[in-house]
Amino acid sequence: MPPAPSLIFDLDGTLADTAPDLLGATNAVLSARGRPRLDLDHLRHMVGFGAVALITQAMAASGAPAAEADMPALVDIFLEHYRHHIADGTRLFPEVAETLAALKRDGARLGVLTNKPQELTDLLLPLLGLGEMFSAVYGAGRKPYTKPDPRIFRDVRTDLAGSGPAVMIGDSITDLNTARAAQAPCILMSYGFTPVPARELGADAVLDEFRELPQALRDLRLV
Repeated sequence: MPPAPSLIFDLDGTLADTAPDLLGATNAVLSARGRPRLDLDHLRHMVGFGAVALITQAMAASGAPAAEADMPALVDIFLEHYRHHIADGTRLFPEVAETLAALKRDGARLGVLTNKPQELTDLLLPLLGLGEMFSAVYGAGRKPYTKPDPRIFRDVRTDLAGSGPAVMIGDSITDLNTARAAQAPCILMSYGFTPVPARELGADAVLDEFRELPQALRDLRLV
């Protein structure tokens, strides 16, 4: 049998639909500044580039852009709300738990690589029932660099200590650029949070459902 792969997953938009709770935190910021609230359709195209980018886009969409000097206070409002409501509406995408469990049983080494802050990543995964699923979990702040810097991908791969290929599995251009910079294959999910459709980004494979992942790995000869 070929060596077991190291499968490195993005979190938001790949494993879990976090948009409802990110929307709640974003609307807490807007409400604090007397701005109209956004709906979920507006927000989904803003997610995936971190809290500052999300707040910046939301403020611009609801009125005047935020002043740079105001941003630290706005981020504090966002994080305080999100920390206390992180799993109110967040759910795993269909078949994620079952597929991850099957991949792990088959010997794959599983890791998470996200630009969500490490503290919040560590808080969310157990609430989603994935606390024991991953051998390495890297969020923003664990290292001084984040995706798409290839060093963070290599850090996760090293921690997973696999002898097979390492694969980035995500939903956005950030995940693709991380993989390309690390000279690794990339599989994207079409249902995630990206302003540009995943099929237009040039990944090695694009899947409509998470349960298709084992077959995609076989098709790409990664297992």
